[in-house]
Amino acid sequence: MTWTVAPEPYDSPVAAALWRAYYTEVSDRWYLLHEGRRTDPDELEREIAAQPGADLAPPRGRLLVARYGGEPAGTAGVRLYDGTTAELKRVFVHRPMRGRGGAPLLVRAAEDAARALGAARLILDTRGDLVEARALYARLGYTETEPYNDDKYAEHWFAKSLS
Repeated sequence: MTWTVAPEPYDSPVAAALWRAYYTEVSDRWYLLHEGRRTDPDELEREIAAQPGADLAPPRGRLLVARYGGEPAGTAGVRLYDGTTAELKRVFVHRPMRGRGGAPLLVRAAEDAARALGAARLILDTRGDLVEARALYARLGYTETEPYNDDKYAEHWFAKSLS
């Protein structure tokens, strides 16, 4: 089986299903770690609806979907942060597909998409408990930087030159 990565409208059924899977996983991880429970279903629905991903639409953003053997398996998005910087968002691979090279492929495709948007630098934020993500970014040449936002869930900030 092989991977493919292609742009996807942020509001397509495939993108919506991947956003739901991503948000459910990261939200449940946070609540289990900090409160010993999973995400309240009503809260999950409110948060998913509040962040549809329109910022990942052209001309200032791109949403990418990875397929493994033709089946949707992961996602990554980029959005312009300022004139020369883009932000990496929603990097996710379904659990059964992990360890097969999809995440690095998605991040590299997102870097190419950021370059196409005119960015010379890519930034991202993540949480401390997302150790797999932090290890992936370090392997791909991202370095920890000072905070660039005040997102209450962000605990680590990374950047990478795209030139």
